Amino acid sequence: MTDSGKRLMATYMQMNDPTLNGTTITLELPNQSTKEDFLSGCHELIGYLRGKLHNHDITIEVVVNETTENKYAFTPQEKFERLKQINPALDLLRKTFDLDV
Repeated sequence: MTDSGKRLMATYMQMNDPTLNGTTITLELPNQSTKEDFLSGCHELIGYLRGKLHNHDITIEVVVNETTENKYAFTPQEKFERLKQINPALDLLRKTFDLDV
């Protein structure tokens, strides 16, 4: 998706992990304007998914959750904690080699 010039759509898809319920893909976006932007380009994405997956029942549902906030890691400790959430083995690696954060 990113290679074909659809960077904005790719960014929206990466804001939160989409959830799948049957043939419905639910995407949570932070505000109404983002939802409208996403929905304006959504038809091409749905067509692509339906064709590649050979499933014409696929739909995309967009939910606006204005309480969603992006958590950015600024300090090295915050970055390490975020990476440790993704991969808990990093803490073992840090302890094994007695590394500082």
